[in-house]
Amino acid sequence: MTINRNRIVEHMHAQIHANEYIIGVAAGAGISAKYAVKGGADLILALNSGRFRQMGLGSIAGLMPFANSNEMVMEFGSREILSVVRDKPVVFGLCATDPTIDLASYIETIRGSGFAGIINYPTLGLIDGQFREALEEEGISYLQEVEAICVAHEQDMFTMAFVFNAEQAAFMLDAGADVICAHLGVTAGGLMGTKKVLSLETSAELARQIFAVCDASGRSPIKLIYGGPVHTPIDVQYMYDNTSAMGYVGGSSFERIPTEEAIVDTTYRFKVTGELEQDQQLMGKLTLFDEPYDYVAIVKEHITQNYMNNISLTDLADQIHVSRTHLSALFNKEVGCTFPEYLAKYRIHKAQDVMRHTKLSLTSIAELVGYPDYVHFSKTFKKYTGMTPQSFRKQASDKYT
Repeated sequence: MTINRNRIVEHMHAQIHANEYIIGVAAGAGISAKYAVKGGADLILALNSGRFRQMGLGSIAGLMPFANSNEMVMEFGSREILSVVRDKPVVFGLCATDPTIDLASYIETIRGSGFAGIINYPTLGLIDGQFREALEEEGISYLQEVEAICVAHEQDMFTMAFVFNAEQAAFMLDAGADVICAHLGVTAGGLMGTKKVLSLETSAELARQIFAVCDASGRSPIKLIYGGPVHTPIDVQYMYDNTSAMGYVGGSSFERIPTEEAIVDTTYRFKVTGELEQDQQLMGKLTLFDEPYDYVAIVKEHITQNYMNNISLTDLADQIHVSRTHLSALFNKEVGCTFPEYLAKYRIHKAQDVMRHTKLSLTSIAELVGYPDYVHFSKTFKKYTGMTPQSFRKQASDKYT
């Protein structure tokens, strides 16, 4: 049975009002959808790229002519996902530019099949250059995706829109999209993740531009983020801290990357089972010398666990056996700001959170987040928030009284 649009939107707004984030999972198989819901997912997206990930291909395969996208999504979405996800909305990834369908009739079919809503995927937003120009010359454009959202909204279906810039956000808001999802590009991370992505800082700025349009519209859409460099909980927290995002949608982050890691690790452990104890000890020692897969991820994880202490990038570089210069360059490239800037922002956001929820003295809060010198804390706080700690606390207190 299809879940009512108003019920979905009201439930999501209630969660946001309760300071909970919305999580959407793009699943390519029933098992992924089933356990994503068990883990707390609010939305399940049936996208053709999810199915290709199950075949061992990257998400970008969803933009290639390997299969009929709408037929693929209808088949696995109906048979595998709707059959195991009964109390959460399942959103159909609609290829709105498909010339073989009548848009209004097909959206009715999607609804009749039990899907709660649609999202524009595959999307021309991921295509640029000469190919994009050639498609638009043939009348194949992003505006057809906008039209699909408009048609679905008129049919009272729940609608999500992938947007890539502020202009597209305005189009989708006018079409009636319930959710604006800032698409930050193909997801990085893992073994098959793309290597060329925006930095976290650049992605945050893009999201801020998109969300500014949402805030100015007066429509109160749900604001989510997807893809690009955002593929770990730490990355998502960075976006929450630096944008007004209300949640996160992921595919590879929930399905491909964890699967890659788990299967490699489990297979290896089965492989070494039965070896002599001394051989296992030797293998254990050898793994200590393996090159870490993601140096920047190690740094970000270290900050989350030790931000309240004195942290030195030089010491961290020594621990993972790389030069400080190399580690600093990697960090700047991926994150888009220096290590000291990232650490300062992280600490200040933690301080803001403590101020909102406790009555601890500002001096105690400064020490709690790694600033034993209150003057230094106050200057840093003002630098990154535009106000003094005292002003922020008063503002936060006025808001919640």
